[in-house]
Amino acid sequence: MTALVPLVVLLPLLGAGATLVFKRSARVQQGITVLALVAVLVISGVLLATVDATGSLVMEVGGWAAPFGIVLVVDRLAALMLVISSAVLLAVLVFSVGQGLADGHDETPVSIYHPSYMVLSTGVFTAFVAGDLFNLYVGFEILLVASYVLITLGGTEARIRAGVTYIVVSLLSSLLFLAAVSMIYGAVGTVNMAQISDRIADLPAEVQTVLHVVLLVAFGIKAAVFPLSFWLPDSYPTAPAPVTAVFAGLLTKVGVYAIIRTETILFPTPELNTPLMLVALLTMVVGILGAVAQADIKRMLSFTLVSHIGYMILGVGLGSAAGTSAAIFYIAHHIVVQTTLFLAAGLIERIGGTTSITRLGGLLSAAPVVAVLFFIPALNLGGIPPFSGFIGKLGLFEASAEQATPLAYLLIGAGALVSLLTLYAMARAWNLAFWRPADEVEEYDSALVNELEEAPHAPTTVEARTLPRLMIWSTAAMVVFSCALTVFAGPLYELSSRAGENLQGTDFYVESVLGERDR
Repeated sequence: MTALVPLVVLLPLLGAGATLVFKRSARVQQGITVLALVAVLVISGVLLATVDATGSLVMEVGGWAAPFGIVLVVDRLAALMLVISSAVLLAVLVFSVGQGLADGHDETPVSIYHPSYMVLSTGVFTAFVAGDLFNLYVGFEILLVASYVLITLGGTEARIRAGVTYIVVSLLSSLLFLAAVSMIYGAVGTVNMAQISDRIADLPAEVQTVLHVVLLVAFGIKAAVFPLSFWLPDSYPTAPAPVTAVFAGLLTKVGVYAIIRTETILFPTPELNTPLMLVALLTMVVGILGAVAQADIKRMLSFTLVSHIGYMILGVGLGSAAGTSAAIFYIAHHIVVQTTLFLAAGLIERIGGTTSITRLGGLLSAAPVVAVLFFIPALNLGGIPPFSGFIGKLGLFEASAEQATPLAYLLIGAGALVSLLTLYAMARAWNLAFWRPADEVEEYDSALVNELEEAPHAPTTVEARTLPRLMIWSTAAMVVFSCALTVFAGPLYELSSRAGENLQGTDFYVESVLGERDR
C-alpha cells in the first residue's frame, strides 16, 4: 500500500501536464481532470482504510531512509484530509464544467483553468502528505502559485485588485514560513518533522519560543486567524463561483492542518495554548460580527469562514486529545459545508443576477431546489441539531469543559453565541432572498437591512441566467455529502478521536517515521 502514497501527488501533477498538451480540446481537458481526481479519491479512500486498520504509511522517496531523504507520511489525519479534499475538489470541478458548458469559458477559460486546478490539487495533496517542513513549504507554494492564476480569472478590475492583495499577503506568509524553516534547520540540523520533534527540546526555551511563534504567524496568515484575516473577505468573493468555493473550503484548512502539525509534533508543549485560545476567541467573535453586517451573501460567507476557523483553533489550543479530535471532526465538517454554501451562492447569483440580499427576493417560487440546497447547509453551519455542525461544536465545548478554566468557559459561551449569530445571518439571508416576495424588494424598509454593508466595488445586477443541471447536481451531491457527515457522525467522530489520540504525544508519529533506528 505504501506505493499508493505518491500517486495522490503524481496523478494531479501528470493531469496538469496532460491538460496543457490538450489545451485546444475542452472536452479532453475536462475528462483528464475528472479522471485524475476520481483516481485520487479512490486511492485516498484505500489509504484511509489501510492506515486506520494497520497504522501510518511512510514512503521513503528514492529509497533514501528518513531523516536523510524525503518522506511522505499518511496517518489518520492526513488520510482523512485527502479523502475530504479530493471529494470536494471533484464536486467543484463538476460544477465548473457545468458552468463552462452553459456559459462558454469566459469565466473559467479551460486552457488556463484546468491545468491551474490540477496544480492547485497537487499542492493541497502535497501539503497533507509532506513529512518534512521544506516539502510542506513546497506544497503551499504549489497551491499558492495556482491560486494566483485562479483568483484573477476573467481579468476584471475587482479580481485584479483582490488578487494583488491576496498575492502580497501570501508572499509575506511564505517568506515567514521559509525563514522559519531556515532557522529550524540551523538550530536542529534537519527539516524532517519527526527528527525535529526529537531534537527541539534540546534548544534553549527562548529559541523554541521564537521558532514556534514565527511558524504560527506564517500558518496563521494562511489559516486567516484574527488579526491576520483582514485579506480574506475582500479576496475570495470576487473570484468565479467554483474558484471561490474551493478556496473557501480548502485553502484556509491547509493552514489549520499545518498548525495542528506544529502544535502536536514540532512543539507539543502547552507554552502557547493560552494565546491560541485567545486568538480563537477573537477570530470567532470578530468574524461573526463582520458577517452579520454584510448584505452580500458571498461576503457574509467569507466572514463566517473566518469566524469558524476560530472553532478549529480552539480545539488545537486546548492541547488535549479530546480538543484535537473535535477540531479534526470540525475541519472535515466545515470543508464540506462551507464549499456547499459557496456553490449554492453561485446558483443564487445565476438566477437572481446578484448575491446582495437587498436586491434579491422571490427565489423560493422561482427556484425551490436552490432554496433547499442553500437552506440545509445553512442550518448545518449554524449548528442546528442533529447536523454535524452541532456535533462538532458539542465536542469542542465538552473538551473545553474538561479543562474547567475561566477561559475555557468563556470560549464555550462565545462559541454558543457565535453559533446563534451564524444562524441569524443565514436565516436573514434565506428569508430575504427566498421567502420575501419579489415585488416587495424595492419598497422593503427595515433598519436591520438598510444598515447592511454592501460589498466594496460590488458589480451591478446582471441578467439572470438558467441553471444547468450539472451545476445543480454537483451542488446537490455536496448537500448529500454534508448530510452524510451527520448520518455517519459516529464512525467519523471515532476516526477523528483515533487521529487525535495518535497526535497526543509525539511517540506515535516519530516511531512511524523513524522506526527503531537511532534517533
